[in-house]
Amino acid sequence: MQDISLEQAIEVLLDHTKKIEAVEEVPLLESLGRVIAEDAVASFDNPPFDRSPLDGYTFAASGTKGASQEHPASLAIIGEECAGDFFEGDVPEGAALRLMTGAAIPEGCDCVVRQEDVTLEDGRILVPYELHHHENYCFAGEDVRKGTLLVKKGTELTAAHLGVLASLGFGKVKVYRRLRVAIASTGDELVLPGEPLRPGKIYNSNLYVLAGRLQELGFQPEVLGILPDDVDEAAEFIDAWRDKADFFLTTGGVSVGKKDIMHGVVNKIGTRLFWRVCIKPGAPVIAYTAGNMLGIALSGNPFASFATFELLARQVLSKFSGRGSVRYIPVEGFLADKFPKPSYGRRFIRAHYRNGVFTIPEQHDSGSLFSAAGCNALIDIPAGTGPVPSGSRVRGVLL
Repeated sequence: MQDISLEQAIEVLLDHTKKIEAVEEVPLLESLGRVIAEDAVASFDNPPFDRSPLDGYTFAASGTKGASQEHPASLAIIGEECAGDFFEGDVPEGAALRLMTGAAIPEGCDCVVRQEDVTLEDGRILVPYELHHHENYCFAGEDVRKGTLLVKKGTELTAAHLGVLASLGFGKVKVYRRLRVAIASTGDELVLPGEPLRPGKIYNSNLYVLAGRLQELGFQPEVLGILPDDVDEAAEFIDAWRDKADFFLTTGGVSVGKKDIMHGVVNKIGTRLFWRVCIKPGAPVIAYTAGNMLGIALSGNPFASFATFELLARQVLSKFSGRGSVRYIPVEGFLADKFPKPSYGRRFIRAHYRNGVFTIPEQHDSGSLFSAAGCNALIDIPAGTGPVPSGSRVRGVLL
């Protein structure tokens, strides 16, 4: 397939993306952002016992009947209980137990009075008003009842989920295994940051943008460096990952120049799904399969590779991982600044979106990455659109 729409390209990619079904058990603290692979159900009531909501004294409310400021109820203090302790035995009527917030309420008690409301006198408390059955009283299971579904299978775990699971004693959880995604750049002109910049060379920014975005989205990529502009060497290298990676991303080598090697690489190692998508920037993108591995070869132009990663790869990442949060979000708003160029084909331009308003930088070349810093959206300009005046209503995607 060639020269297809963005929507067609996404459909083809998703048709060749299978959600990861392999399951592993991990410590709870390592499960943040992972997708739980089974329903998590409460095995007991939480809290597991009736408890005090405050620091004070617990007793039978009937012992304060008729109490007033002039004639307070007098109750003997028979002990003390802090949170984490457990008072064994009953508290008889006419007696009281001092206890702290969160402590278990023992047998024979059905209310709690605030400690600042009572007066201490010779080992007794004077209670100046009546208390009622279950006043200042937290019941067992008040937060969660035994058998409650805590987290549904397929849910992406957040910090709140971890807290709920921890409160019910889950030390480990079963989650789907992580997506194995590998990234590399092609190009003899590239050197890594930190190396000397020799004549004719440029620093490789694409690798860092993609690795950074993958990590921001919650993935742990294998960063494989720079591949040479040699079809055989690059093909051998990528093919070696077909059983180690689910998804392989490269930048560069996708156009029609002498050293655009990815066409030859794909012919050697797998099956091409499409080449060229009707968008700007980043049109000459190649999608392919190599065994069970899905690959996308992005443009080498820095902003083009970033934009097509956002528009294409994120949909794939979401389906692979089962994480809906990875998808971009469609938004609409007004353009604060005019866009002076006509768009003969469908174009995506970098922008910052806030409160329904898009603002755009002056620089829009596909090779320029600097002006993308601080942008959080792409504006979708349809094919055949002339210059877009400020104040126009436009659509885009929030990144």
